[in-house]
Amino acid sequence: SLPAASGLAEMGAHWIHGPSPGNPVFCLASRYGLLSPEAAREENQQVEAGGHPPMPSVTYGSSGKVLSPKAVREARDLFYALLASTRAFQGSKEPPWPSVGQYMRAEIARTIPKKAGGQEDARRLQLAVLAACLKLECCISGTHSMDLVALEPFGEYVSLPGLDCTFPGGYSSLSERLLSDLPEGTVLLNKAVKTIQWQGSFREGGDTARVFPVRVECEDGDVFLADHVIVTVPLGFLKEHHQELFQPPLPKRKAEAIRHLGFGTNNKIFLEFEQPFWEPHQQLLEVVWEDESALEEPSADLEANWFKKLIGFVVLQPPEQHGHVLCGFIAGKESEYMETLSDAEVLSAMTRVLRTMTGNPNLPAPKSVLRSRWHSAPYTRGSYSYVAVGSSGDDIDVLAQPLPEDPEDPRPLQLLFAGEATHRTFYSTTHGALLSGWREAERLNQLFRAPVPA
Repeated sequence: SLPAASGLAEMGAHWIHGPSPGNPVFCLASRYGLLSPEAAREENQQVEAGGHPPMPSVTYGSSGKVLSPKAVREARDLFYALLASTRAFQGSKEPPWPSVGQYMRAEIARTIPKKAGGQEDARRLQLAVLAACLKLECCISGTHSMDLVALEPFGEYVSLPGLDCTFPGGYSSLSERLLSDLPEGTVLLNKAVKTIQWQGSFREGGDTARVFPVRVECEDGDVFLADHVIVTVPLGFLKEHHQELFQPPLPKRKAEAIRHLGFGTNNKIFLEFEQPFWEPHQQLLEVVWEDESALEEPSADLEANWFKKLIGFVVLQPPEQHGHVLCGFIAGKESEYMETLSDAEVLSAMTRVLRTMTGNPNLPAPKSVLRSRWHSAPYTRGSYSYVAVGSSGDDIDVLAQPLPEDPEDPRPLQLLFAGEATHRTFYSTTHGALLSGWREAERLNQLFRAPVPA
C-alpha cells in the first residue's frame, strides 16, 4: 500500500496535447514551473504524434489473452494511414462520403478483402482491432460514432507536435496560478447566470448618468450591468438553453451554428486497486472485443453491452503519487448510459471486463471507483465539440462572432464568445479554449485603444 499517495484524479482535462512552443497552455505551464523536468525536455517537444500519443501498451482480447503486438500494430498502422487520408477532402466540393465513419468503413472494406481459407482468422482479428480504433477515435472526437463527424472539414483540426504530458499538481494548478494574479474578489464562483439581456438601456439604482447595454441576472437574483460580456459556457449548455439565456434571442445564423455543431460525451472511470495486476512499465491496457468488426454496427442494447464501448485503461503515473489507479475512457451513448448506473454497478461491470480480458476469473475487484458524469452535469451537458455532419468550420467562426453584428453599432461588442467550440483549428482542447479567451480579450483591448472620434 502507498500511504503517501495524494490520490489526484483529473475529472476533466487530462493532458497537455502537443506540449511545444505553439501551445499556450504548455508555455504558461513551463513559465510557472508547473511541469516535470521530463515533460519540458526539448526532445519531447519535437515528437510528431499526430494526436495519437505512443504509449507502451498491452492489448487484451475478450478471449482472455494478450493479442499479438504485431497483428495489433499492423491493423493500427492501417487505421492511422486511412485516418490521415481524410485530410485530402478538406475543401473538396464533393467528398465521397458525408462522414469520417462511412469513409473509413468503405476504405477498410476495400483494403481488407474477404480472404480465402486459413486467412479468415487473421482478417477477423484485424477487423476487431479496427473496431477498437474507431472507439478510441470516438473518445478523441467526443462523439457517439464517427458516422456523426463530418468528413470534409475533419482535416481542419490541427495537432501540435510534442509528447502529451500531464500536470504533476493537477490541471487546476494552472488556473490557480492565473487566478493568483487577479485582485481578491474579482472572480465570483457559484453564480449561475439566468439571463443575459443585451441591446438594452440599463441604469444602476441611483446613477442616471451611466447607461449600460447589457444586464446579467443570476439565478440568486443578483444583477450585473455591463458594456461587454464574454460568454464561455460549453456548447452543450448553449444547445439546451440559448433561447432563454439571451434576450433578445441570438440571431438566426448563430442559433443555427449552435444547433448544427456536434457536442458529445467522453467520460473517465477511475479504478483504484490494492495491488496492480499490470506490469510496472505498462502505461495503457487496451481492450479488443474479438467478436466485433469495424464493418458491422455495434449492438444497440446499452444495458447489456454499454461497457464494450470502453477503449481500455491508462495507468496513472507515478504510483507513488496516485496509488494503483487505472483510468478508463468511454464515449457516446454508452458513456451517457454509464452515468445513470450506481457506483456498485459500474464497479461490477469493470471487474467483469478486467476478468474477461486478463482471463483471470479471480482477479480482485477494484477497491474503489470514481467517474466523471459530463453529460448529466447541468452546465456542460457533455464534454467538448466536434464538427458534425451538416456543419462546417464556418459554423465555428459564426459561433465566435461577437454581437451586435453591425460593425457600425454605437455600442459594439456587447456579447463576445469564447471557449473550445469557438476555435476553428483547436476545438475540443484546453489550448483552443485559452486562445479563444485571449482572442476576445484582445478585441476589447483594441476597442479601448481605438482613438475617440473628434
